Amino acid sequence: MKKQGLASPPPRAWTRIEDYVVPLIRRARARRRMKPRTQPEAPRLLLSTVPFLALLAALAVLAVAIMIAAWPGSQPRPQPRPVQHEEGVAAKGWFQEAQKEFH
Repeated sequence: MKKQGLASPPPRAWTRIEDYVVPLIRRARARRRMKPRTQPEAPRLLLSTVPFLALLAALAVLAVAIMIAAWPGSQPRPQPRPVQHEEGVAAKGWFQEAQKEFH
């Protein structure tokens, strides 16, 4: 009996832009009311800039320490190699002497 007294809803054609935009606006407004702001109105120095500057300073100190450790003045100089004298001709009997050393 209750259904007989109710009017049927009018048929809606979902082809108008208003049918899509209005619900989206309602959802956005409802979301804004529910969520409090997570970011402050003005940037805070201790939360944004100071950690960045501290990290930058630590990396700069580390870079300078690496440069000082890698400076070539703190390492010993390489010993000069003696120049070997090469004539291009072997002395007579060298091969026999070499054979005696190996046997």
